[in-house]
Amino acid sequence: MNSPAIETAGLIKTFGDNRAVDGVDLTVPPGTVYGLLGPNGAGKTTVVRMLATLLRPDGGTARVFGHDVVREADAVRSRVSLTGQYASVDEDLTGSENLVLLARLLGYSKPQARERAAQLLAAFGLTDAADRQVKKYSGGMRRRIDIGASILNTPDLLFLDEPTTGLDPRSRNQVWDIVRIVVANGTTVLLTTQYLDEADQLAGRIAVIDHGRVIAEGTPGELKSSIGAGTVHVRLRDAAQRPEAERVLAAALRTTVQQGSDPVALTARAEAGGSERGAAELASRALAQLASAGIVVDDFSLGQPSLDEVFLALTDRPTQPAEEAVA
Repeated sequence: MNSPAIETAGLIKTFGDNRAVDGVDLTVPPGTVYGLLGPNGAGKTTVVRMLATLLRPDGGTARVFGHDVVREADAVRSRVSLTGQYASVDEDLTGSENLVLLARLLGYSKPQARERAAQLLAAFGLTDAADRQVKKYSGGMRRRIDIGASILNTPDLLFLDEPTTGLDPRSRNQVWDIVRIVVANGTTVLLTTQYLDEADQLAGRIAVIDHGRVIAEGTPGELKSSIGAGTVHVRLRDAAQRPEAERVLAAALRTTVQQGSDPVALTARAEAGGSERGAAELASRALAQLASAGIVVDDFSLGQPSLDEVFLALTDRPTQPAEEAVA
C-alpha cells in the first residue's frame, strides 16, 4: 500500500477529432476520497474508464496500486470496482436476488452468497426491500443496491461515477453516508461529480477538470482560498435596485459582481490580496456605500468562496450540466 492508489502522467484519450482527455496528471493516495470535479463533457468519465481498463489510453501512462492499466490490466481489475452513472443490477430481480446472483458469479457458495447479500442489505438500509423487485425501488434505493453490488468483494479502489445524479437531497445524503463507510473500511474512492457540494462534503483532495485538462488541484480549502479571502453575498429588498447595487458593489470591491438566479441576489469576491481582514474591511465599505446610495439591503454576509465560485473563476462559466457523449 506504499504505492499511490492512482498515478497518471500525461494521460490522453481521443475520439476522432475530439481529445476528450488531454494530458491528465493525477496522484491519489490510498484510503482517501479523491474528487474529479467538472461539468458533463469535461472528460471525467473517460478518465475513469481508462483507469478501470475499459478504455485503452492513446497516450501517457496510468497505474493503479503500481500496476499499469494496459500491460497489467488483470491485476488492476482484481483490485477495483466500478459503479457507473446507470444502475447495473437487473430490475426484474429483487434486491436480494441481485446480490446473491452476483456473489455466486464472484465465487461465493450459496450460503456465503446469501449471508453476504443480507449483510449489505442491512448495512444500506434495504432489508425491508430485500424481496421487492428493483424496478419498484426509488432512485436512492437503486443507487444504494448498485453500490452494494460493487463492494460484494471489498475493492481496494472504488470508482464512483456521478453516483447521485438525479437523486433528491435525502437520497443523496444516504449515498454520501455509504461512501464514508466504505472509505472508513479502507477502500480508496475516486469520485466523479458535477455537484460542487458533493465534492466539498466527501473529497479530501479535488482535481478540477475542464476540456479534458486538470486546471486546478488541491484540498477544498486550498481551492477556495486560491480565488480570494472571501465572498460577499447580498440580498436586496427591491429587485429594481439590483442594477444600481451591482454598480456600487463593483466599484467598492473592485471586482466583477455576479447576479444570482434570485432577482434580489448579488455575489462578488472580496479580493483584498487574500487577507481575511482586508476582505472584511472591503465588505464593510461596500455595505456603507450601498446605504449611502439609498439601496435597502435585507441580508449581507461575507463568507468563504464556494467551489461553484472557484469553478466559475477558473473557467469563466458555471458547472451547468450538459449532455455528455463520450466524455
